[in-house]
Amino acid sequence: MRLVQAVIARGGHATLPPRNYDQIALQLTRHAWAVVAEVRRCFTPLPPHAEPRVLAEVVLEEADRRLAQPRLGTVRCAQAHARQVRARYERLSRLQAAQPAATPP
Repeated sequence: MRLVQAVIARGGHATLPPRNYDQIALQLTRHAWAVVAEVRRCFTPLPPHAEPRVLAEVVLEEADRRLAQPRLGTVRCAQAHARQVRARYERLSRLQAAQPAATPP
């Protein structure tokens, strides 16, 4: 998350070579996919019509669409990918809050 914060705080000032921004965007994209995998792991076992699972499916569709965008090697691109990581964590937190508490056996 420190990388996310640093990239977003950078503003529009390019101070690194494009290949560095491409690598940053790649790292951020991989991290976002890891969060997406956590969403899948948490919510796929729920019944198909459970509200948290329906919300998770919407989040997963959005993630698939947004994370598939190409990397461009620019500050703006790296910032967009950083925002995607931040958004995935926000969605995961909301989904976890909406998930019903586990009932004891």
